[in-house]
Amino acid sequence: MIAINELVAAAQNGDENAFITLFQQYEVDLYRIAYVYTKNQDDALDVVQETAYRSFKNIHTLKEPKYFKTWLIKIAMSCATDILRKKKKVVFLDTELKPPVQSTEVDLPLTISLKSLINNLKEDEKKIVMLKYYYDYTFKEISNIMQVPIGTIKSILYRSLNKLKHQFKEGETS
Repeated sequence: MIAINELVAAAQNGDENAFITLFQQYEVDLYRIAYVYTKNQDDALDVVQETAYRSFKNIHTLKEPKYFKTWLIKIAMSCATDILRKKKKVVFLDTELKPPVQSTEVDLPLTISLKSLINNLKEDEKKIVMLKYYYDYTFKEISNIMQVPIGTIKSILYRSLNKLKHQFKEGETS
């Protein structure tokens, strides 16, 4: 197997096959992130496609090959945010909400509650919570993805968790 550094270097020199090989390694992760943002399959696929286009077009701007995945995730989050902004004026009722990975032991009311609570967070808070708890990224990785100091990431995360805790407690008493 060719090392990521070599594949990135080849892709930066115009090797389309090297880029495809790289991109395919992270396609499922990108889809999951896109799905969390867009909440529907078609838009998530559009985000992955747009991420592929933008990353291929701008591969030459990647300075550190070891951060290729981080760079892709940042592009995917940006694409998802762009799609959501475009659709913000239109409200869709999603009658067929499916998570990207099906589980046989899902507590549906809890899942719906968590999704609605997380959706009440600000965009940067939501990103950090999702990256930390849904995708198990470290604070350093999140800091690299969002280009924000680690201390700020921690502050935003803990503030977000407090908000979620208070929202959950308010929901229990209602």
